[in-house]
Amino acid sequence: MGSQMWFRNDTGTISAIPYAVLTLVVFGLFLVGMGVVVDALVEVDNDMMGGTTVTTPRPTATPVPTPELVRVAGGERHSLALWSNGTVVAWGDCPREGVLAVPAGLQATAIAAGGDHSLALKANGEVVAWGDNYNGQCDVPAGLRATAISAGRCHSLALKANGEVVAWGDNYYGQCDVPPGLVATAIAAGDSHSLALCADGTVVAWGCTYDGRCNVPAGLVATKIAAGGYHSLAIRADGTVAVWGWTGYGICDVPEGLVATEIDAGYRYSLALTPDGEVVKWSSDFYKYIDPPRGLVATKIAAGAFHGLAISTDGDLVEWGVVGGVPE
Repeated sequence: MGSQMWFRNDTGTISAIPYAVLTLVVFGLFLVGMGVVVDALVEVDNDMMGGTTVTTPRPTATPVPTPELVRVAGGERHSLALWSNGTVVAWGDCPREGVLAVPAGLQATAIAAGGDHSLALKANGEVVAWGDNYNGQCDVPAGLRATAISAGRCHSLALKANGEVVAWGDNYYGQCDVPPGLVATAIAAGDSHSLALCADGTVVAWGCTYDGRCNVPAGLVATKIAAGGYHSLAIRADGTVAVWGWTGYGICDVPEGLVATEIDAGYRYSLALTPDGEVVKWSSDFYKYIDPPRGLVATKIAAGAFHGLAISTDGDLVEWGVVGGVPE
């Protein structure tokens, strides 16, 4: 076996080291230089070296952080979940083809669930849509780059970096007729109406006007908005909640004293998250099956048409009501 000369710093002598051992040493130093994690030393004894022991680093794989659940969204008969690594998962009980078919390789930063379609926002601002496209709700405008998205029953909304609101899909009630000159900071798509929040806290509504769902309360200054089946919600700066629209089933009867940090609207019910993590739902007893689980403490909430979702303080996905069940 051939050998190379090796200078020993501890003795100041030169020793002959076989090629195989030298290769191990050089390879180990290369790995260290490349930033590979080293957790141990491999010892190599060689009689040809008179008992000399050569050590070389042993590389190990760097632990990969476990992705965390960061967002949930509820549609009419399906749900979405977004993890911190950009993975999107869909589940539910949807008769329409493609509703649960998340595009392969999708890496997202935001999600939205509509009637039978879904939206996702990528890091570069690209909007991706899949599911039922009967009304063109999945026909994302060419070249669109957005900072926020929202999905209605059969229409879609996107917010551009300059505050422009873009809408596409079903426009039977004018829910895609964005008011000229509108500059918004947030958007929300309902069953057949749309909302936008402006920088000064004013709320703009358009689309179906039945039951007063577009009749924004006079003087309302909001920080967050949500649009449901027949009603609309907003949070004021002090955490109080404003609701307007159809008054049936108690969907506009905000619980007395409620202070919220998050809101969302289902078909005929509403959800709110309080500062201490309590999930509050209001509507008539007819929708009692959508009552949140007792003891649930959450960090995020979402309202589907007839089901609710939350991320618990432990990071677990919690779902209740009528849908296809939480995925494994």
